[in-house]
Amino acid sequence: MTEQTTHEARDGIPRGLDKVVGSAAEAVADIGDGASLAVGGFGLSGNPVALIEALLAQGASGLSVVSNNCGVDDWGLGLLLGAGRLAKMTASYVGENKEFERQFLAGELEVELTPQGTLAEKLRAGGSGIAAFFTPTGVGTQVAEGGLPRRYDGAGQVAVASPVKEVRTFDFAGAVREFVLEEAITCDFALVHAVRGDRHGNLVFN
Repeated sequence: MTEQTTHEARDGIPRGLDKVVGSAAEAVADIGDGASLAVGGFGLSGNPVALIEALLAQGASGLSVVSNNCGVDDWGLGLLLGAGRLAKMTASYVGENKEFERQFLAGELEVELTPQGTLAEKLRAGGSGIAAFFTPTGVGTQVAEGGLPRRYDGAGQVAVASPVKEVRTFDFAGAVREFVLEEAITCDFALVHAVRGDRHGNLVFN
């Protein structure tokens, strides 16, 4: 959501930073073509539907989205996908969406599959100013070894594949184990559904 700074006084007290906006349309007004978005929700629960619908009406395209999944054909992020607004999707789960499959195989959509726990930590690290971290998740798989298709060429051939990631050995918790380096994720905007929020941006979830 957008931030609004105002120096208007309420009862003689400067209001300072005020993140409250009047509508979902106003909240997404600053999102431009090519922006990156972190979008809340798990499965079809907790999706910021009002903001997604407002963004659909707003018209921004070429979006890179980070979320647990891409919704279904007529719900959640599936609305933006069906309208051709997404250029890249970073998610841990991509099933149950036929249009997603079609766009991916046709070379219209770039997809970065990421284990769910790793995805959550990549976002948390980005918000904490941590550039990267090592995790055991994905060691010995194509997550670390590379070669996962990210984009097809429309003719069945892989145009872009996931890169090889650095793997290092650490003595951790009394055992020598391998860990793969994962880079943090930061986005231009985040769309989040909560039961209520205040003007400072604090949110309460149901």
